[in-house]
Amino acid sequence: MHADFSRLTFRPGKHYSAVLTQQGRVQLDADANEQAAIERYQLRTLAADLIGRRGGPAGSAGFAIGYVPGNHDVDDLTIGGGRYYVDGILCEADRPEPGIAVPDDGGQDDGGDTREAPAGWTYWDQPNAYRDQERDGDRLPGEFPFLVYLKVWERSVTAVEDPEIREVALGAAMPDTAARAKLVWQVLALPAAELSVPDGGASRVLEAFDAWAEAHERPGGLLAARARRPERANEDPCLTHPEAGYRGPENQLYRVEVHHGGSAEGCATFKWSRENGSVVLPIASIEGAWVDLTTLGDDDKLSLSVGDWVEVADSAYVSRGEAADLLQVEETDLPGRRVRLSAEPVPEVGRLAERHPFLRRWDHRAPRGRDALPLAGGALQLREGAWLDLEDGVQVYFRPGGEYTRGDYWLIPARTATGSVEWPQNAAGEALLREPAGIRVHHAPLAWVKGPTTVVDLRQTFAPLTAPTPQ
Repeated sequence: MHADFSRLTFRPGKHYSAVLTQQGRVQLDADANEQAAIERYQLRTLAADLIGRRGGPAGSAGFAIGYVPGNHDVDDLTIGGGRYYVDGILCEADRPEPGIAVPDDGGQDDGGDTREAPAGWTYWDQPNAYRDQERDGDRLPGEFPFLVYLKVWERSVTAVEDPEIREVALGAAMPDTAARAKLVWQVLALPAAELSVPDGGASRVLEAFDAWAEAHERPGGLLAARARRPERANEDPCLTHPEAGYRGPENQLYRVEVHHGGSAEGCATFKWSRENGSVVLPIASIEGAWVDLTTLGDDDKLSLSVGDWVEVADSAYVSRGEAADLLQVEETDLPGRRVRLSAEPVPEVGRLAERHPFLRRWDHRAPRGRDALPLAGGALQLREGAWLDLEDGVQVYFRPGGEYTRGDYWLIPARTATGSVEWPQNAAGEALLREPAGIRVHHAPLAWVKGPTTVVDLRQTFAPLTAPTPQ
């Protein structure tokens, strides 16, 4: 979750059932967020225990799939409205009602377009997939059979992406308030060749899909973090304790995030932020390498400076999960509220206002010194089996042999009071390896499309637990 948190403290293994507020104590965002996480965990675990890995209510199950041949155009799928649960997570496919407009003159409505809105979606207009008919990779497989499945995960949304979150009564000078966790679902297609099931009954297809989903959901990389006093710390005049490992002047929540996925020997890269990636600035327009912003930040620590690495993003870019190169700020125009980047952003990102484009700042710097990590596309090349310096004594370690997925991230709270980072250790004080804090992706099979007129429904349904009382 990219948001301005102090830290995230929910740990299922501690088995806490509630956060209990005490009188006269400081209220922290971490406590409120842990209470929300406890309730979400309990509800989803209960739903998964009762329903199973996936299922929809009988009579109201959503995501019924229909195949629509293209007729000299691209093929399409219909996505039926309703509800479906994936690992206890509620997914809703109903299309919102468009509403009834009132004429400006207040006159009587003439009826207008009285056609009912469709109950569901299609493959091309589903709300969070942002499929593009001009991109070959977005089109449905050209050969039968293929599998249609549901991909589900959560991401954070702030007032930059959803302005309705902001309370305008607080004024433009005030920062935004709470962020939101948004459930994202996408209906996607998988060729039969990727399942190693050219054809067969539903049971064989489901078995092959479960194996495929397990491989894609299993975390492929582990990381450890620590704080170590830099060798030349005595040369740095500061107010921290002389023996402190963390040398930063403020409490921070470091975020280490995979930018390009893959292996360390391949093209895997990572980036990091001392603010949990929460420094985002809304984009007004883009002209070449110049980016006009609606604001340059609330203060100098949450703004942009020459040399910063930034990521041009919008709702589609975040939902599609495809990495573009990071760009560097080369010039700032404070009166004009704009910056010049090292290159023009890719054409398909950041140009449409309805997708709420923004710049996200990352805090790593260009490599310096003999052991510095080289850059690739603006991100740091991922190196395994060695402690890597971030800044101010904070170090991270990637376990050898990892396979990384774009978006995998780890959170590292750094505290001035202890001069260290909060990270689990063994009895000898050695940092322990941990799986990514996210992104947790879930999958569910929906349909096996065997031909233009043959679609095998792979969904599961459940009946209500209650029944009428016998009279």
